[in-house]
Amino acid sequence: MIFESHAHYDDSKFDDDREELLSSMQENGIEKIINIGCSIESCKSTLELTKQYPFVYGAMGIHPSDIGDLNEDTFLWLREQVKKEKVVAVGEIGLDYYWDKEEEVQKNQRIWFRRQLELAKESNLPVIIHSRDAAADTMEIMKEAYVQGIKGVIHCFSYSKEQAQEYVKMGYYIGVGGVATFKNAKKLKEVIETIPLEKILLETDCPYMAPEPYRGRRNSSLYLPYVVEKIAGLKGVTAKEVEEVTYRNAEQLFLGK
Repeated sequence: MIFESHAHYDDSKFDDDREELLSSMQENGIEKIINIGCSIESCKSTLELTKQYPFVYGAMGIHPSDIGDLNEDTFLWLREQVKKEKVVAVGEIGLDYYWDKEEEVQKNQRIWFRRQLELAKESNLPVIIHSRDAAADTMEIMKEAYVQGIKGVIHCFSYSKEQAQEYVKMGYYIGVGGVATFKNAKKLKEVIETIPLEKILLETDCPYMAPEPYRGRRNSSLYLPYVVEKIAGLKGVTAKEVEEVTYRNAEQLFLGK
């Protein structure tokens, strides 16, 4: 029984077989899925998926690379969407300096990151954080969020074990997906070994980041058992324990159970 905490099933890469694939999830042990909004359009399509599938929940947020979507009107629209019944988080929000090198663009990312964190506080929802090549600024802003009592997960964690420990001390979860199975993922394996299993969430980021032996192909939640096995090996526990603990973690964070 697996709780998939980060998927993008509204992506066009699923257009040919979305219904067939999602309909097969529960019989294959994928019990719950959170589909993540990244843009205004993907927030709309995520809401549709939450209506269509009882086991699919939604997160509403604008990815740092898509903040061109945000203005006062669209932010007001976003504020209304986070009130919807099956919306369980504000995300995917954060900072991405990998593509955007200009200081003005990065400054704008920080502004909208903080605005969306305020939205999470106002809505009493956890956050799903994207951070790429922006370790210091993300940490600074998440320390502010911690003081405000905002809970959440650092999705697709790619920084050091020391930073992971810092996030865990503040109560944040660490999202672990297919990268954990890559041969060259030394840093992430050290993170998994270092932090408690009680602070790990399973995720795919599908259709991206497929685990070995499917690396380079379209990812799906059906491949999460490969991530489970890798975590189990690194932690010295059974796959069943990884599934049970991470399921409980996701329920506590997103469903308040």
